[in-house]
Amino acid sequence: MFDGITNSLSDEQLSNFDIFKELGKVGQRKYDGVFFEEFEPKLKGHRAIEVYKEMSVNDEIIGAILFAIEMLVKQSEFYIESASKDPIDIEAKEFVEECFTDLNPGWDSTLTEILSFLTFGWSIHEICYKRRNGVNDDKCSSSKYTDGLIGWAKFATRAQDTLYKWNYNDHDDLVAFTQMVPPNSEIRTIPIKKCLHFKTRSQKENPEGQSILRSSYRSYYFKSRFQVIEGIGVERDLAGLPILKPDENSDIFNEDDPEMVAKRQWAQAIISNLRRDELEGVLLPNGWEIELLASSGNRQFDVGAIIERYDKKIAETVLADFITLGHDGAGSYALSQNKTNTFFLAISSYLDIITEVINNQAIPALININGDHFKGITDYPKMSHSKIEKRDLNELAGYINGLVGCGALSCDNELERYLRQEADLPDLIDQDEFYREEQTNVEPDNEGVENDPGQEENYSESQNNQSGNRY
Repeated sequence: MFDGITNSLSDEQLSNFDIFKELGKVGQRKYDGVFFEEFEPKLKGHRAIEVYKEMSVNDEIIGAILFAIEMLVKQSEFYIESASKDPIDIEAKEFVEECFTDLNPGWDSTLTEILSFLTFGWSIHEICYKRRNGVNDDKCSSSKYTDGLIGWAKFATRAQDTLYKWNYNDHDDLVAFTQMVPPNSEIRTIPIKKCLHFKTRSQKENPEGQSILRSSYRSYYFKSRFQVIEGIGVERDLAGLPILKPDENSDIFNEDDPEMVAKRQWAQAIISNLRRDELEGVLLPNGWEIELLASSGNRQFDVGAIIERYDKKIAETVLADFITLGHDGAGSYALSQNKTNTFFLAISSYLDIITEVINNQAIPALININGDHFKGITDYPKMSHSKIEKRDLNELAGYINGLVGCGALSCDNELERYLRQEADLPDLIDQDEFYREEQTNVEPDNEGVENDPGQEENYSESQNNQSGNRY
């Protein structure tokens, strides 16, 4: 493994070689906690935050995409799974579930704030704790529970535009987040261990990730300017090109005559401010004339088609180009299905990022901070999420029917649960009690026949392997 390294070392160096010592560094382009990885000047630092904020709010396609992502993410169900069926693991799972329901603001509002990491590439949320001592007038410390354990008060948002710098130690490890808080420009530093840090991707361990809008910036840049040009063009086409003619005695281009200079400036103001509205009209001196030159023929470029092309490019960068299908009379249902499924895969990866951060940064700290109360757990509880897309039930029914018909599959309780879940049907009732009743209500001539001791054990094990409660 180390042949390539050791061959280039002297015997003295080799004898002192420490395989546990980290020798290199990532190579981040940063200075005093500020990153300079982005090559586009307008997308560096705080300027990038303002640009992405403008894109998410001003652009119709981008706004629709972000709204669709948020609604689909919120449609997904998050649930907690225990590490095992041991009582202590079940208790830890139920405790984490309670802490999620005890957040203020709740998980739904918190999730909206978390999703800002898609727009800006990252988001930071400070984990605030509280002692669960019941309800009181302070919403930060009030709790539904009275067991005295330490739970989450909230995952407090720390806005991206308050970023001052990232703090690193000598080993290039991120240790803290420093912000400059308005209105007094107060400097505050939060240890990264007390934060939930979400980011879209990890490149050179950059804590700022990369916005999902980054690749669409160029298209947005040109589209926004063409929209302005289109608006000006429409206004000028409706109003016509104004032509103002002075009287014969006015040489308005005579720079040596202050009166002529003033007349020319007045004429330029008239032409520049001419608009078609309820106050339109021009008052001219004697001898002056004005006319509107109407445009004729079609333009060489269709600005509207250009804008639509950039709309498609923006949607393509986040795999959401199905939004534009049908707008120009093109696109089939099958194509829409394929593109929608790809979009769902992308959203599922965002959900994976959220659950990974919760599982690595929030839940272990919560369990550990409660000391010996959860001592002896097999492992920490885990957050999971349901699927975004729903299966085509006709296809699924045909698939199941084909397997059952040829004898390749027998429909058991586990399969029935799965099919009910896919079709959003009521959950299968708990059959433990039903099974026990069947065993006690056997026919008299069966008395003395011993039941299979493994049957009930296998069924109970099947029941216990189900996912945790959803919330």
